[in-house]
Amino acid sequence: MSGLGLSRGRFALLFSVMLVAAAGNTAMQSLLPSIGRVLGVADIWVALAFSLSAVLWVIAAPYWAHRADRRGRRALMRVGLYGFVSSMLICGGALAAGLAGYVGPVAAFVVFILGRSLYGAFGAASPPAVQAYIAARTDGEQRINALAALASSFGLGTIIGPAVAPLFIFPPLGLSAPLIVFAGIGAIVLALLVTRLPDDTPKNPARGPIVAYPSIGAPDAHAPTENGERTPLRWRDPRVWPWLMAGMIGGHGQAILLSVVGFLVIDRLSIAPDQAQQWIAIVLIVGAFATLLAQWWLIPQLALDPRQLILWGSLVTAAGTAVTGVAETLYGITLGYALGSLGFGLFRPGFTSGASLAVGRDEQNAVAGMVTSVNGIAYIAAPAVGVGLYMISLPLPFLATAALMIALAAWTGLSFRGSA
Repeated sequence: MSGLGLSRGRFALLFSVMLVAAAGNTAMQSLLPSIGRVLGVADIWVALAFSLSAVLWVIAAPYWAHRADRRGRRALMRVGLYGFVSSMLICGGALAAGLAGYVGPVAAFVVFILGRSLYGAFGAASPPAVQAYIAARTDGEQRINALAALASSFGLGTIIGPAVAPLFIFPPLGLSAPLIVFAGIGAIVLALLVTRLPDDTPKNPARGPIVAYPSIGAPDAHAPTENGERTPLRWRDPRVWPWLMAGMIGGHGQAILLSVVGFLVIDRLSIAPDQAQQWIAIVLIVGAFATLLAQWWLIPQLALDPRQLILWGSLVTAAGTAVTGVAETLYGITLGYALGSLGFGLFRPGFTSGASLAVGRDEQNAVAGMVTSVNGIAYIAAPAVGVGLYMISLPLPFLATAALMIALAAWTGLSFRGSA
């Protein structure tokens, strides 16, 4: 990557920006089923706690991506980390007060939702800035590999977060303590970003063609207007819309899976909520290893194009989620979840790199904002839908996700002809 202006040290720092947020948020997701059950909060409210944050994330991501043209990408990464640190402190403090009995469960969750909203509004600044920073310094297959490696920060975060969360549970904060610890880790990454990453503030807005750039779509699909300026990249642009649509469909499947797997472990294994954390962590960690296997080894070895990554990733995910839903033992749940995670490890770099490669270099900020919004859209309704289906029948959300991913694979095979 260094030959393209992106050294290993800089990539490691960018990776850390994404990693700390992924680890902190996944640790929170692994803790919330237990916290909700201990507080006596209905499962559906645990799922809805993320909805407002997701709405704000979807709205804010394109705004922050546009601001990167003027403020620079490093500045936007700082905004995102400020949002993450502040959110984790507020959420951790609210849940600690609720668990200690200082406030009621309803009050604790109201403050928790406000804290998550802060992350939705400001945390959305980091991902499009990081993606655009990398896209501006890589091309073609190197970009697919770089974005796959970046996407693996989520997979690695889902290992680190649940794995270390039990180590950070200590009195008097109890189950909420890991959130405070991750806020501190985020502050360290923020300090490194400020001191180690060179300023990326553009001297001019990133408008117009910078260099000739190979794109998947037609090269003239985004022609200049009469006054000589390019029209803004829009969601319905035929170059990016299929990739964004695939991301939304698959993202809903992943959001459903993540929202109910913790409850499934508690209920299938009949474990007390305050003792379930280590078993939930085992399932999430093994799944995260499977995601990393896909993104760090399978993708470079198989050299699949973005369309193939979505197609095969969807089919593998469908098989894994179906197995998870019908499994009765920890081994079966873990195996199924790992297979589903392997599929998502193929799918996510597929739609991300496909959208990025479909447009020119001058549109990378815009498409990165769209991709970040897509990642948030799924968490508006899917967690509540998943928990609602789970309350009807334990296997139902998993089987519904499997059907959704099979449909996505079929649609990808028909709609992306000629896009590879």
